[in-house]
Amino acid sequence: MADVLLQIKDLHAGVEGKEILKGVDLTIRKGEVHVILGPNGSGKSTLMNVIMGHPKYEMTGGSLVLEGEDIAEMRAFERARRGLFLAFQTPEEIPGITVENMIRTARQMITGERVKLMPFRKELNAMMAELKIDPSYAQRYLNVGFSGGEKKRSEVLQLLMLQPKLALLDETDSGLDVDAVQIVSEGVAKFHTADNSCLIITHNAKILDKLKVDYVHVLAQGKIVRDGGAELVQQINEQGFGGILADQGKVG
Repeated sequence: MADVLLQIKDLHAGVEGKEILKGVDLTIRKGEVHVILGPNGSGKSTLMNVIMGHPKYEMTGGSLVLEGEDIAEMRAFERARRGLFLAFQTPEEIPGITVENMIRTARQMITGERVKLMPFRKELNAMMAELKIDPSYAQRYLNVGFSGGEKKRSEVLQLLMLQPKLALLDETDSGLDVDAVQIVSEGVAKFHTADNSCLIITHNAKILDKLKVDYVHVLAQGKIVRDGGAELVQQINEQGFGGILADQGKVG
């Protein structure tokens, strides 16, 4: 079990007194790519936010263990320091903080070491070029005035510069055109190695084209009700969730 990165057992959680997750079990090992699929309202984004420690969501039962350490009581920034990263479905605009300063400060907080400006700036500009981000955006306030696609590419830029242990991608591809999805897919593939892992929520299989998907999990009514390999994505695309889960009585 030494390669286990995140262990979730019997996770119960909700918001404002409403239970949304009703006993989720999930094990993610280093090097793996996991995909979460499910009908709207099934708890997918709640799962991501609970893992990351969003204060709006209350964990009411079960356990969250990252590399052998219980993180259930840790705040979001503490989890980030230990290697968790959440790419938001709708990234927030943060006036007053530039893209460059945010990423540089975050790296210093994670590593505990001073990040020298010029080598960092050179690395950042090279990464922005790969993601087809205008270099001037490094000095703009984070996501302020960015288009939807620019915000998502900025999230992938952060992912590549911060190199977390586990990337939680909550519909990072939503609202993107074909070219932007391709760029985001290539960025995620560049990030992924044998030493880190990805947990991805998506409605667009195109973001998975550059990745080797190890496990697909179907979340319905707050529980994982079906597990499979990459072939399950295609099966759901063809049959829908109703066709996949009707025999289990999980849709409705």
